[in-house]
Amino acid sequence: MARTEYYDDSTAPKPNSLVVAASAVVTDDEGRILLQRRKDNDLWALPGGGMDMADSLPGAAVREVREETGYEVEITGLVGTYTDPRHIIAYSDGEVRRQFNVCFTARTVGGSLTVSDESTEVRFVNPSEIDALPMHHTQRLRIRHFLEQRPTPYLG
Repeated sequence: MARTEYYDDSTAPKPNSLVVAASAVVTDDEGRILLQRRKDNDLWALPGGGMDMADSLPGAAVREVREETGYEVEITGLVGTYTDPRHIIAYSDGEVRRQFNVCFTARTVGGSLTVSDESTEVRFVNPSEIDALPMHHTQRLRIRHFLEQRPTPYLG
């Protein structure tokens, strides 16, 4: 299924769903950040996705990281909340969503690198390399907030 992201775009379709989602900035011992190249839009992104009815929000982040990367993680903190109504995501099946995303920090506690059916590539990336990767600016914002080591989570 294809995915198109819009930001502050008057031509974006009107949302027909609101999805609660979680993502995670997972780092390794070298300070590199775990990213996936999404199959649905060919952009790099943090692992994450929608919360299931049986999930807690941190549990959704843990599950999504495991499903999308093969790593078991432990949540260690909170980067922020991302609820900008100007960010619209349209899918080829007709869903047009506004997404409420809570971005956590996490560290690996097990598992091994696996590319899921949602990705074409998964790897740890040095922060200095991130600007060169094709990525939606809402993902860059979460990573920037993480790298700023803010004393309090971003609320937006």
